[in-house]
Amino acid sequence: MDLQNVVLVDGARSAFARGGRGKLLATRLDDAAASVLKALLDRNPKVAPSMIEDIGVGNVGGVAEFRGNIYGDTIARLAGLPAEVSAFDSNRQCGSSMETLHRIAQSIMVGATECGVAMGVERMGRQLGGGAAGETNRITEFNRRRLEQNDVQRNMAADHFDNFSVKFQDEILDYSPVLSMVQTAQNVAEVYNLSREDLDQFAVDSQRKTVEAYEKGIYKDEIIPLEVEEPVFDDQGNFLVDERGKTVVFDRDECIRPGTNIETLGQLQPVKGIVSPTGAELRITAGNSCPTNDGITAAILMSEKKALELGLEPLARIRGMGVAGVKPQVMGLGPIPSTKKALRHAGITADQIDRVEFNEAFAAQVIPSIAELGIPMERVNVNGGSIAIGHPLGATGTRLVVTVAHELRRSGGRFGLGTQCIGAGMGISTIIEAL
Repeated sequence: MDLQNVVLVDGARSAFARGGRGKLLATRLDDAAASVLKALLDRNPKVAPSMIEDIGVGNVGGVAEFRGNIYGDTIARLAGLPAEVSAFDSNRQCGSSMETLHRIAQSIMVGATECGVAMGVERMGRQLGGGAAGETNRITEFNRRRLEQNDVQRNMAADHFDNFSVKFQDEILDYSPVLSMVQTAQNVAEVYNLSREDLDQFAVDSQRKTVEAYEKGIYKDEIIPLEVEEPVFDDQGNFLVDERGKTVVFDRDECIRPGTNIETLGQLQPVKGIVSPTGAELRITAGNSCPTNDGITAAILMSEKKALELGLEPLARIRGMGVAGVKPQVMGLGPIPSTKKALRHAGITADQIDRVEFNEAFAAQVIPSIAELGIPMERVNVNGGSIAIGHPLGATGTRLVVTVAHELRRSGGRFGLGTQCIGAGMGISTIIEAL
């Protein structure tokens, strides 16, 4: 069977709102997601709604308006798509919307469909409270007891240790795998001997590059402005569900912090609840980690043959995909083996990658992962990253692929990589080729 080439026709997103107090808190995200999808189709009039055969929606929390629903089906109906459009949901934790992109692409590759939409929708403001760095580690004492008892069985053969240049300390590998993501960032920082200053400087650079990108209008084509109702809070900061706020246009990511510098980040305390398995300095703070966010992403995928018939000018061709697992104690290193898989699938080498969008869940995992892959840091997140832009868990993956596609077109590069770590010890990667 001949496989079809798959292209990314176009992609867009909402601005990413601050979780808990952001501008999307009072808005139903199924309605907002339908608005993003309709706007994306409106700017691609050659893609008729009837051409879309399947919609996949990545989501991790499954709360509020999404509990018990088929998210994709709800969004499709609200967007006015015909009943013949099928839908599915995907939860691969942080990699959920990149997973939907892979599944839609794979269906097109084998000829089962010609056109589909990959989406991600996440409302962290009402579900997880605190974000990656503010995550409440309710099992800290459990982890301490596990460490003391040393009763965790290691399965060394299950890991791809040839992916890493370092030796993992026994204290870290023996640490309980049932632990918070922020703890895994501390573990990785210790494995690679990254200092607090290393991590804070990465965060400063992420904020600076994002501010500069906004000043240049870099993200204008990616963000769909939404009319939303501002949330109303009482004097204690509690969200008043029944109160109606004024209608505003939401078109700017809310967690960007202009003027962030190494001095201000240096004053932040380490995240409460993390420990050092080796007795080292605690290095993970809210400043060098991603925030909590609400957000929506969407991308149109199609067979290249169909796109040519329609006279479309797609952004990129999907060239490689990869998913891989690692020890949960060093979750943030998942992009290393998943990217190596994607490179093999694409038939290229790491030195051919011109631009990378690497999800900045934590500075501690981006720095060593990029070094292990041998990709120059100056090719990575050139317009900032998730430490500033935000990381609405199930929606981030699609943003990474769309963002790197736009950047390849701007820069004249050929190959781009979107990649991210995944909770519980995985990585997911997508390689695209500019058209």
